[in-house]
Amino acid sequence: MWLEILLVLVGIALIVFGANILTDGASAIAERFRIPQIIIGLTIVAFGTSAPELSVSVISSMEGNGGIAVGNVIGSNIFNILAILGVTALIYPVPVERNTLRFDIPIAVLAAVMLLLMLSDPALDGTASSITRVEALILVIMGLLFLAYTFVMGKKGAADAVEVDEPEKKLQHWAVSIAFIIGGLAGLVYGGRLFVDNAAAIAGRLGVSDTLIGLTLVSWGTSMPELATSAIAAMKKNTGIAVGNVVGSNLFNIFFVLGIAGTINPLKSLQFTAVDLWMQLLAVIIALATVMFWGNREIKRGEGAIMLLVFVAYNAFLISTAV
Repeated sequence: MWLEILLVLVGIALIVFGANILTDGASAIAERFRIPQIIIGLTIVAFGTSAPELSVSVISSMEGNGGIAVGNVIGSNIFNILAILGVTALIYPVPVERNTLRFDIPIAVLAAVMLLLMLSDPALDGTASSITRVEALILVIMGLLFLAYTFVMGKKGAADAVEVDEPEKKLQHWAVSIAFIIGGLAGLVYGGRLFVDNAAAIAGRLGVSDTLIGLTLVSWGTSMPELATSAIAAMKKNTGIAVGNVVGSNLFNIFFVLGIAGTINPLKSLQFTAVDLWMQLLAVIIALATVMFWGNREIKRGEGAIMLLVFVAYNAFLISTAV
């Protein structure tokens, strides 16, 4: 099993490396064609930060490992809010922008409710949980609507901002940019396949379900880059966009990662408990309640510690019930 664990780590490294150079190459080409920064941020950068989850879930879907595909998204969303925001707030309090509180977090609650309903087949009709191709397409459409709104608001904000003359920077050579894109895609695909295959092998050796591996090992691995980035930002006391980034990542995961994975291949025979399905919704509600009622539009160290404890308790429950 140690070989599989090593290959899982190699897969994570390839995914992160591939996402970084793919984003750099695509951003350089976008700048060469003078595409506005707001569009680059909302498309290329947003894709780059969620590329690990997208790569793992799409490959899992194609190989019929729906438990890993969906567990990855649910686990990553729980990790993003409870672990990443918790750790970040422990290092330095996290402020919340007004637009994030008024729009982004409520949309994240709506997305979590939609996913909860889509996976509630056992309670509704007694069949196994699944995400059909129609449901997946609905998620993609919702994601496009959210992206369109964010683009409009971002463009408006950019228009209202005071322009500052910046020195023209040297553009990356187009051949290097293309090489970055090709190399990044190769890293994502190969690293994702290495990660998924060996994570499934570990699940088999331990005698646990793909769902549990997706909720824990896979989701933690694909979310580690965001955790490292947020922790470093907190150490530099630069946590202003932490909540917006986490909420945006959760929305991208549900709408686009699951939407695309389910459109390619419907996700069937999923084995999620009520605790798993409700926890991702509860995580968002905890963040919303913390900001609105206790934090005064800020997640302080005490609230961060509580969020982190809830995350630890949930995963301890997952592991204890699987043994």
